[in-house]
Amino acid sequence: MESYKKIIRLSNSLYNDGLEKAKVRDLSGAVVSLRKSLNFYKANIPARNLLGLVYYEMGEVVEALSEWVLSRSLKPENNPAERYLNEIQSNRGQLNSVNQTIKKYNQTLQYCNQDSKDLAVIQLKKVLSMNPKLLKGYQLLALLYMEQGEYGLAQKQLQAAAKIDASNITTLRYMREVDAHLKDDAYVKKTKRREKEKRAAAYKNGNEIIIQPTNIRDNSAAVTIFNLLIGVVIGVLITCFLVIPSIRQQSVSEARKAELEANDSRTTQDQEIKDLESQIEALNGQIGDMEKEEKDTEKTVENYEQFVAAYAAYAQQNIQGAGDLLANVDANLLGAQAKAAYNALNGQVDEQYIGAVYEQAESDYEARKYPEAVEGLEKVVQAEEDYDDGYAIYHLAQSYYETGDMENAKKYFERMVELHPGTQRAARSSQYLSQIQAGTP
Repeated sequence: MESYKKIIRLSNSLYNDGLEKAKVRDLSGAVVSLRKSLNFYKANIPARNLLGLVYYEMGEVVEALSEWVLSRSLKPENNPAERYLNEIQSNRGQLNSVNQTIKKYNQTLQYCNQDSKDLAVIQLKKVLSMNPKLLKGYQLLALLYMEQGEYGLAQKQLQAAAKIDASNITTLRYMREVDAHLKDDAYVKKTKRREKEKRAAAYKNGNEIIIQPTNIRDNSAAVTIFNLLIGVVIGVLITCFLVIPSIRQQSVSEARKAELEANDSRTTQDQEIKDLESQIEALNGQIGDMEKEEKDTEKTVENYEQFVAAYAAYAQQNIQGAGDLLANVDANLLGAQAKAAYNALNGQVDEQYIGAVYEQAESDYEARKYPEAVEGLEKVVQAEEDYDDGYAIYHLAQSYYETGDMENAKKYFERMVELHPGTQRAARSSQYLSQIQAGTP
């Protein structure tokens, strides 16, 4: 019992640690602590519910639902998990959004494996617009931007991820890499700008370098008009050769993207259906495993409760009650120390149990409480058939006879005749058998 209490205290301590981490948005740290808490005590309902809430805050809706379903199975009444599940299940739009998010995220992973990074970015943006709390979505998008050299965009995604989980190791590692590249890019740009300014402000005269003031302007009207005309011509040329082709290029690119998206939507329908079916099958499997685990846990807890109750009955000198409870205990479900205690207690109770049960059964028999007598005498006969020189069988047969159960009465009267032939009890049993066969009890 002391070991059991110690395990419960350790599980609660880890739950408190996970709660503190969740309050400061250290969600990944909270997941680790709550998982350890449940490893020690799977029926820790507050820890399991909080783990579901943390998963939900990280955008992992399927994992959150799994934890709440198991929590509700372990404690059907007065469980906050029931409210969480009802709120999600009552919102069909949210459920559809979750399904679409899962499918699109899986499609994003396929694009990454196929080296279609542009399509992966587009798909991932859709995922994050549908599920703005999906931590791993921000991390993957940042990684794609980093691979493309877009470290500024990657920084924005990592900042959004840090708002969800402030101490996530993956986010911090990516952020450090992005910061290093941004510092290097800023230094290179600054150096190039300075060199350009120096080249624009200096020219050579023989062997001497003359520094030309960069703020000298020609105030001549002719030069001003000429410059305006040159500017207009340059503007027209830029428009013809740069702006218009750029607009056309952008239009073609957008058309191609729209075509790719349409093809993607059409060609991935079957795959999405298969993915959804797989998700449902996996979730049903998890629920089945959880229900089995729940039943095993309940069975183990009930087994320990029976053993504790038997020990308490024995301590109060209630030998019969202790024996009845021990009969319901499965020693294979006990730990090593509890099993040793069970064997010791069982040995002590066995010596006194039969006598106590027989004494009570005989008292019921004398008081004409035949159903109660049947229950006690059956236990005695099953443990030791010829107990008290056959009187246990004889009185059991008579008790069945008095309750109208002629089939069992006949069985034990016949057994009485076999075990003690020639006795008065055997003769009386034969008379009872004759009456039963004649149908005139």
